Amino acid sequence: MSTLDSLLFGFGIVFTLQNLTYSFIGVLLGTFIGVLPGLGSLAAISMLLPVTFYLEPTSALIMLAGIYYGAEYGGSITAILLNIPGTPSSSVTCLDGSPMAKNGKAGVALFITAIASFVGGTIGIIALVAFAPSIAKIGLAFNAADYFALMVLGLTAAVTISTGSILKGLMMTALGILLGTIGTDPISGDERYTFGIGELADGINLVVLAMGLFGIAEVIGSLKGDKQSTYKEKITFKSMIPSKKEIMPTIMPMLRGSSIGGFLGALPGTGQVIASFIAYATEIKCSKNKDKFGKGAVEGIAAPESANNAASQTAFIPTMTIGIPGSATMALMLAALMIHGITPGPLLISSRPDVFWGLIASFWVGNLLLLLLNIPLIGMWVKLLSIPYKYLYPIVLCLICLGTYAIRFSEFDVLLAMLFGGLGFFFQRTGFPPAALLLGFILGPMLEENLRRSMLISRGDPMQILGSPLSGSILALSAFLIITSLIAGFRKSKKAHPQAQQED
Repeated sequence: MSTLDSLLFGFGIVFTLQNLTYSFIGVLLGTFIGVLPGLGSLAAISMLLPVTFYLEPTSALIMLAGIYYGAEYGGSITAILLNIPGTPSSSVTCLDGSPMAKNGKAGVALFITAIASFVGGTIGIIALVAFAPSIAKIGLAFNAADYFALMVLGLTAAVTISTGSILKGLMMTALGILLGTIGTDPISGDERYTFGIGELADGINLVVLAMGLFGIAEVIGSLKGDKQSTYKEKITFKSMIPSKKEIMPTIMPMLRGSSIGGFLGALPGTGQVIASFIAYATEIKCSKNKDKFGKGAVEGIAAPESANNAASQTAFIPTMTIGIPGSATMALMLAALMIHGITPGPLLISSRPDVFWGLIASFWVGNLLLLLLNIPLIGMWVKLLSIPYKYLYPIVLCLICLGTYAIRFSEFDVLLAMLFGGLGFFFQRTGFPPAALLLGFILGPMLEENLRRSMLISRGDPMQILGSPLSGSILALSAFLIITSLIAGFRKSKKAHPQAQQED
């Protein structure tokens, strides 16, 4: 069956009343949560994942995908209106989106955001359709040692490419790997690090960890004051339509941003945040008038927003074809696949074509729904932001507790989520990236399993891993990334030291 026939087969699955309804619900709920400052797609999927437990696998994944890119778009609304990024990837949108709003162009900025998101999503889907089957065929040749090396590369990329302290990123990744070892040993069957607590015999649930680190931590952080929106401008449909002078400069930035996002989204550990910032930096370099950026340049919105949504789509490539999440949010999508009894990897396309092609076809439908839904509802989202946080976040906290309890009907899971919420708040305040912990947690057990399996096959000889052309090359690339990142950090601190002395 050709790619076109497979895609048409996927559209046949999506265009049912049930799946169209779940796609619409996912986009609506995702946008709603994305509008709430600081929550984003990770918290949205964490809170709503238990709702999908009782759905058909394809319907559940279609709904979760809608939540995912709906939240990514919703995060841009607060970035433009309030200069508060609803998601980390929308933080770069604040740089030009907020000045446009202050200049009375909020409607235009929001409209360009919607169009750029649709264009980026469409190009990302085309890349997903074109390259996912090829990557799956390559993945069939991978053995346990190669998978181990790939997971090391994914963890290394997450640490070295992310912003902030590399040492803190390494520490959080290591902590995530350690937390992933709690429970029953996958090979010997012995319990480890449970400290006699029966509820830990099956390990820590990924949803509990994510809800605590991101959802509850954000609620705790909101307790410092009674903040609410001060945005009062009335947005009409006429005020949202950009002029020809405003729309023409966005065409090439959308295409460049989509290309950058489509490429970086497929790399494990990068995702939308890096793609958005690189797309923005690229537009500054390509522009003949660099001074307009940061003052309300339409290119400064079109490029990162298209990159964001393109990366959102192509992040599914490593997740579905080789079982390695491209971002922390994809780690939750990977967990959703496993919860529904679907094994991600090279055989997914041939063994479950209904799931794979149905999900890909739903991306197009979901992005179109996102465009049609949010342009008329922008006024409603603005009104939502006028609700005081002291009323809004208790509702969010209740939803988190209900979702956590529904996983295994365990009060212990709720207490554990609260504990991770306190830790997540501490990590946010001290600059430790909780996303690195989550990536370590999801990849750690798979990393351990493939390492031990390859050691059993090679009778304990590590040279079987290091000497293999593929796994050895991947491990060498991981070591190169770490070394170059450490050298760059050392040079940066060395340059800053003479400046500090001169100030003294």
